[in-house]
Amino acid sequence: MNADEGVSGEEGERLSDDASMPLTAHLEELRSRLIKCSLAVLAGFIVCYLAADHLIRFMTAPLLRLEAAGLTVIGTGVAEAFFAKLKVAFVAAIFLALPVLLWHAWKFVAPGLYRHEQRYTKGFVAFGTVFFLLGAAFCYTVIFDIGYRFFLEQYQQLDVRPAIRVSEYLSFSAKLMLAFGVVFELPVAGVFLARVGIIDHRMMINRFPYAFLGIVVLGAVLTPPDVISQVLLALPLTALYGLTVVVVYFIRRKEPDE
Repeated sequence: MNADEGVSGEEGERLSDDASMPLTAHLEELRSRLIKCSLAVLAGFIVCYLAADHLIRFMTAPLLRLEAAGLTVIGTGVAEAFFAKLKVAFVAAIFLALPVLLWHAWKFVAPGLYRHEQRYTKGFVAFGTVFFLLGAAFCYTVIFDIGYRFFLEQYQQLDVRPAIRVSEYLSFSAKLMLAFGVVFELPVAGVFLARVGIIDHRMMINRFPYAFLGIVVLGAVLTPPDVISQVLLALPLTALYGLTVVVVYFIRRKEPDE
């Protein structure tokens, strides 16, 4: 009876908090947090722009280290180098400001959670940042090597010397790294949904065929158009899904003991 009253009290507290904030207040809070996130990205952008030359060398290294015959990275516009620096600095700023972005995202949804669910803030920010960076690192070290090697081999088969535009290359590479960072958030999202009671390990196991189909489709959309790169994305995502099932199992198993 006391446990039921405790849950009811927590639920009542959560509902009263939501009821005390009208729609305009939620929109004002969203606006405030978006401004703070924008300022964090802007501060990161300024820092990253000062190091843009080093960042561009870092981004082009996976391509140049393949040492394809006749490979050159070129610019075809007067302002292309400048906009390339802006582009790479902006993407790097997102990585730099990621903990702030995750913190404000969590704080925005936290008022709709129970009090015992709100204590996961630090874990969400820490693990969200780590897994995002792991996804980007996997893309940089594995996908870039396999994918760009495949593309350059197509030039060699045609006996054509590849001249890669720096702006197009940076855009494509940045989008891939961001995409892999997002999809590697799967375990973090799974843990959160398990903590709030939305999913459990049985549901994830039963839905695995649908999840695997979604992983294959996602791999086809995000990776270069070759089977090897799609498999390289599908394999770690499937492994992450399996890891999430195991973690969710232990989370839900411990709940009755809490």
